[in-house]
Amino acid sequence: MIERYTTPELGQLFSDVSRMSTWLDVEVAVADALSEVGKISPDDIKTIHDTRPIIDEDFVDNVLEREAITHHDVAAFVDTVQAKMGNDAARYIHYGLTSSDVVDTALSLLLKQAMTIIIQETKELDSALLVIANEYRHTYMVGRTHGIHAEPTTFGTKVALWLLQLRRDQQRLQDALTAISVGKLSGAVGTFSNIEPAVEKKVCETLGLTPVSATQVIARDRHAQMLYALTSLGSTIEQMALEIRHLQRTEVSEAFEPFAKGKQKGSSAMPHKRNPVKCEQLCGLARVLRGNLTAGFENVALWHERDISHSSVERIILADSLTLAHYMTRSMTKIISGIEVDAKRMLENIEASFGVVFSQTILLALVDGGLSRDEAYRIVQELIQNVIKHSKASNCEIVLSNNKSEITLTFSDNGCGFIVNSIKEGIGLKNIYSRVNSLNGEYLIKSEVSIGTTIIVKLPLS
Repeated sequence: MIERYTTPELGQLFSDVSRMSTWLDVEVAVADALSEVGKISPDDIKTIHDTRPIIDEDFVDNVLEREAITHHDVAAFVDTVQAKMGNDAARYIHYGLTSSDVVDTALSLLLKQAMTIIIQETKELDSALLVIANEYRHTYMVGRTHGIHAEPTTFGTKVALWLLQLRRDQQRLQDALTAISVGKLSGAVGTFSNIEPAVEKKVCETLGLTPVSATQVIARDRHAQMLYALTSLGSTIEQMALEIRHLQRTEVSEAFEPFAKGKQKGSSAMPHKRNPVKCEQLCGLARVLRGNLTAGFENVALWHERDISHSSVERIILADSLTLAHYMTRSMTKIISGIEVDAKRMLENIEASFGVVFSQTILLALVDGGLSRDEAYRIVQELIQNVIKHSKASNCEIVLSNNKSEITLTFSDNGCGFIVNSIKEGIGLKNIYSRVNSLNGEYLIKSEVSIGTTIIVKLPLS
């Protein structure tokens, strides 16, 4: 874990002290269960509880010193626990267990806690998104497909869709939480050769886990499922962050991530800049989650009943992925809660395309009037492209009217205009004329230099 992206809750949870404390919780729970089935006397179990060592930084250091000799972390841990206890009852620590019984069951406890924390954090983001979606449900903005102006939408609609995606992630996280809330205490290859199934059942009940059939290790598809849920959450956060980055661009300037005015610096060199650095950071961290997911799926296939090829990988990717997901969710909650929306600019950007974002409405009206879809499409396309490419207009008015006998379509702009009889018609205008003529319609151009142009198309209703 990198401190820069580590939240206090997850940092503490995945510390060496927390990890070994959880190992000891499992060991003592097993001893309690062994006592209930008559393997350990009441006096010995009392001694185990009375002399249970405190897991602190000094204890961790002792384990690490011992590990330098044993070259086995769990063996070093057990040796250190027994040495700290210093009594005969200590012999029942790790009784009938293999290392993975302790490590995997303890890992499940840590993962369960971490996932619970993350799920709670997504609820905070959920609430923040709901507030913004409602606040801006009537704030109109242009929708963009392929990065190009399409049709109007609202900012509230955009945020509501993020919210729905997040809620699907919440379900995936909940399913993954169930998948990893399992324990295994069945011995070296999962056959209960030296420990009773009743012990496993009792320990899992005590720890709040579900016992599962296993080899020496809990199947890693469960952990891969968790990593997928975390990665999906990360991608949802990236979707939000990427959109905010686009909306914050100078040319757009519709929405902005929070900026501490008077304190924050957008650039070390250019004082005018306000960069979407937090959103960029989250987009980058989402890539790390996707990389970790690949490693998680690589861990599913192990040799026979177990090898340790997954172990070194998990020491990195599990804690890191959970920590990153928590950090990213908390960060996005702050961004959404403090987002700045320029509703005026959103309207200006709609108007910047002269109302052509309503072209489909015109298209369908012409189709309703009896034109084929292709005929209607091409006429509207040519008229709009003429305004955009040639008129140099700052305003365009489109009027569609109809009566029982004909449809009238009027395009008026305040562009450069031209002398109708002295200019050679371009291909676009010729195409419009040809299509209108073939439909027995009328086509009229009125234009004045520096005043603008009006194109009127009249088409008979079929």
